[in-house]
Amino acid sequence: MRDLTRLPKAHLHLHFTGSLRLTSLVAMAEERGIRLPAAITDADPLRVPADQRGWFRFQRQYDAARAVVRGEAAIRRVVREAAIDDAAEGSNRLELQVEPSSYAPHVGGLTPALEIILDEARRASRDTGVEVGIVVAASRIRHPLDARTLARLAVRHAGQGPGDVVGFGLSNDERRGTTSDFAPAFAIVRRAGLPTVPHAGELLGPEHVRDVVAHLGPTRLGHGVRASEDPALLEHLAADGIALEVCPASNVSLGVYPSLGSVPLRRLFDAGLHLALGADDPLLFHSRLVDQYEAARSSGFTDHELATLARYSIDASFADEDAKRRMNAGVDAWLREGE
Repeated sequence: MRDLTRLPKAHLHLHFTGSLRLTSLVAMAEERGIRLPAAITDADPLRVPADQRGWFRFQRQYDAARAVVRGEAAIRRVVREAAIDDAAEGSNRLELQVEPSSYAPHVGGLTPALEIILDEARRASRDTGVEVGIVVAASRIRHPLDARTLARLAVRHAGQGPGDVVGFGLSNDERRGTTSDFAPAFAIVRRAGLPTVPHAGELLGPEHVRDVVAHLGPTRLGHGVRASEDPALLEHLAADGIALEVCPASNVSLGVYPSLGSVPLRRLFDAGLHLALGADDPLLFHSRLVDQYEAARSSGFTDHELATLARYSIDASFADEDAKRRMNAGVDAWLREGE
């Protein structure tokens, strides 16, 4: 079997604090005299039921980790280590998702917070060879007017290259808020030509995916696995070229599916959907990017199909066409190496 760490790929679903190494989080907490919950620092990945209480447990741990990321040095460390870790796994492109409001109070506001992240993304791209773009994400648990503020901020820093804002998302518990209330924010970024990547179809089923598609006009969907329950919806997503950012380990940790083998990768793949595998929050789920490809391999995907998944991730990324050609050429070389 070919080495999956050598397979060129793009990583399109990774959250900012959730990307942290556990060792780095512990070190930063010790520096600040912050006591972390034992549930974060133990050796077991998070496993919760897919209900409101389960999500609360996940969010409480994420918030505890995020409270440690204070100040410019900590923000830069998150970005740089995310790029280094992705490089070690064969990722050529990382689109790191962040809700900058959470980090703004410690660096003087929203704009400085985002500009620090973008500056470090440029530096890390140069030093690691991984193109790092930033997805600015609004949160469903904040007011929709906050989403409009973030949308305007994202547009001011938009581009395709390393250190640019490459997309605009909507994250947090998809059962919270009213999707249509966020439509004005998404209209702002679509008018500016910025791609949109809202979460949908993990904790809720096909009807919520339809709602998000209708009101937010996604370029890609974060997760989207529950679309597998509706064949007509799968046809619609495939016809419209809406790629899915699928995170198998996350689906299991959050109780959406009981095991990696039950995540419907094959059904989605055979329906013609373009799937980009992602790690989501490796800090809590203890599963990184290559682990998602290993899960696909374990469920029966051949090396040629894994190469197709890598191509899907590259083609669904917001990199420019020259970068996509280079990355796809690397996939060709990976296949030739094993022949």
